[in-house]
Amino acid sequence: MKPLSLSLAKMVTVTILGLLFAALAQAQPASSPYPSRPIRIIIPFPPGNTTDIMSRLIAPRMSERLGQQVIVENRPGASGMLGLDYVAKQPADGYTIACVQGGNMVVLPHTSKNIPYDPLKDFAPISVTTFNYLAIVANPDAPFKTIGEMVRYAKANPGKLTVATNGEGGFPHLAFEHLRTMAGFTYTHVPYKGSAAIATDIIGGQVQAGIDGITGMTPHIKSGRLRILATTNKTRPSLWPDTPAASEDVPGYDSGGWFGYAAPAKTPREIVLKLNEAINSAMRIPEVAEKLEAAGLIIRTEPPEFFAQVLKSDYDKYGKLVKDIGFQPQ
Repeated sequence: MKPLSLSLAKMVTVTILGLLFAALAQAQPASSPYPSRPIRIIIPFPPGNTTDIMSRLIAPRMSERLGQQVIVENRPGASGMLGLDYVAKQPADGYTIACVQGGNMVVLPHTSKNIPYDPLKDFAPISVTTFNYLAIVANPDAPFKTIGEMVRYAKANPGKLTVATNGEGGFPHLAFEHLRTMAGFTYTHVPYKGSAAIATDIIGGQVQAGIDGITGMTPHIKSGRLRILATTNKTRPSLWPDTPAASEDVPGYDSGGWFGYAAPAKTPREIVLKLNEAINSAMRIPEVAEKLEAAGLIIRTEPPEFFAQVLKSDYDKYGKLVKDIGFQPQ
């Protein structure tokens, strides 16, 4: 038998190697089952924020459920926009998700000129985990003790009512603007950079009233240094059964917020559902639920479609409000 030529020998070798690689590829699974490595939850705020506290409570429980470590990572900046933009640009594989809230998903897109993401197109909703509400508070010596009395005072004294919020175009500001447009009164807006300063100046009498998250206001309300007029959700929350909802004086009013989790757009549905189940299971654990409810949050464990509906409904609601009040994006 004649020996093979060098070129023919190379061809045979390449063919054999090709067949070996093909056989090995067929013997290996197409992809490892999800999850096969740690998952990151990106918090777009500094440590201590509600999104941070909630995520650190549920991350260990999610790890137990999913069989992989769930890591909480803070990426603050630009009112949450930097962290969310980072997540929106990550691979849609379920290994990087974001803890989101109403302010940076349905308010900022309408009030900020330079928002780098589209909340409806760039994210896949996973789960809305909690709803919250704001508190409308006043100095105990203010000439009104209820929302109805405040509205009447504002109508009788155009522009004299002074109300503090955490800034122009923020969620509390728009929540109060929503109340104003529904009740038909005027007021003078006093924007602040932080909740502590709002409480201090209302207590000191520099501002008559304010609207902000109820958690930071609670110690001052309980001490009697602030008077709570109402909460901003539809019904009275269980933690404040003796406090009216603002809707009792202004029918139809509702400006509650929410927190939840979202993945980059186009994340496979089976991964979204697996994350939804892990998050919802963690939220149902009694010690987790009790801690969050004590902070004034209302637990919800719903499918991704429910969160998608909430996101779209609130996006449209606050978009219309921004246009109605003539607010110019900043």
